[in-house]
Amino acid sequence: MRTDSLTITGAQVWDGSGFAARDVHIVDGRIAEHPADATPTVDGSGRWLIPGLIDAHFHAYATSMDGLENERGPLSYTAINGTLRLGKALRRGFTTVRDVAGGDIGLARAIDAGLFPSPRYHFTGPALSQTGGHGDARSAHVDICFSHGHMCEVVDGVDALRVAVRERLRTGAHAIKVMTSGGVFSLTDPIRIPQYSPEELRAVVEEARRRGSYVAAHAYSSEAVRHSIENGVRSIEHGNLIDAQTAALMAEAGAFLVPTLAAYDAMDRRGAEIGLNAISLAKNSEVLSQGQEAVRLAHAAGVQVGFGTDLMGDLEDDQLCGVRLQVEASGAAATLRSMTAVNAALIGDPAIGHLGVGAHGDAVLLTADPLAEPSALWEQDARAAVILGGVAVD
Repeated sequence: MRTDSLTITGAQVWDGSGFAARDVHIVDGRIAEHPADATPTVDGSGRWLIPGLIDAHFHAYATSMDGLENERGPLSYTAINGTLRLGKALRRGFTTVRDVAGGDIGLARAIDAGLFPSPRYHFTGPALSQTGGHGDARSAHVDICFSHGHMCEVVDGVDALRVAVRERLRTGAHAIKVMTSGGVFSLTDPIRIPQYSPEELRAVVEEARRRGSYVAAHAYSSEAVRHSIENGVRSIEHGNLIDAQTAALMAEAGAFLVPTLAAYDAMDRRGAEIGLNAISLAKNSEVLSQGQEAVRLAHAAGVQVGFGTDLMGDLEDDQLCGVRLQVEASGAAATLRSMTAVNAALIGDPAIGHLGVGAHGDAVLLTADPLAEPSALWEQDARAAVILGGVAVD
């Protein structure tokens, strides 16, 4: 990934709780105490500088609103489409994404080689699903075999799951994604019922931990979330239907919550017109109204709340709408921390999510104070510049 040197002068700089005026020096892609010789300068006067944003629930390979098309369409098309999705996310100010369900080492290598503009990229590979679980793309009446695709793989049993986890970690996966409840996009699984047995989940967690990694779980209901964290899952994706008691258990376990409010809002507003099936539309209505309340419950319990979007197909352009929805639930300052420091802690990279010395030179220069005018966080035209590794993004 290309890096360069740059100094930003006169801006109000986010320090994790507020803004203070200081110059920010980026030298060879990292924030430094002093500028390099002949460093180009950007005048940040009258601007607000925040760390590059992090989307912790992104899907580069989610090119369609049809599950089987996503899974079994040509990988070449899926990957090329994914490069466009990543480039658009970068221009919106997301300088790091965590791809939970999809991605692979080939896409990651292309990003590292600078073959196309992209945020920093962490992938899980295909998510693990039980037969008939959230990652099983078949409808009930379809009599075809489905074992794996670009975003999900159906794997049952402790031994098979151990092999699947080891294979993902062998090929560069950042973390492991599992489906532990039903979902909106899948066709045969009730949303609230937990998926995978305790023994299966523990096997996945054990293999990931032994390699210094962790497990993220798609889970909506309190039952599924408790099932996940009791068996060692670190990151709960969605969590719309949790109650206060479950939020308290998450905090006690040190589990993160990654809300994905953009997805439900986008499917509610636009799903029917772009061909989302009736089953998924009905499921979406069950979780739509509870997402923001889950964020509030999690914050009240002391859970570390991150930020994600989970947008499929043409809905990807609603990524910044998710920022607005989370600001409505928890306020601008908390949402900015969710998109920076909290997601950085979840990913486990101390060089992202802040603007201190040693951090990657990833930043977004805003035209307005996001604490006073929160819309600066979600309006595209409020971005005076997006910077990745000391290089201004075109």
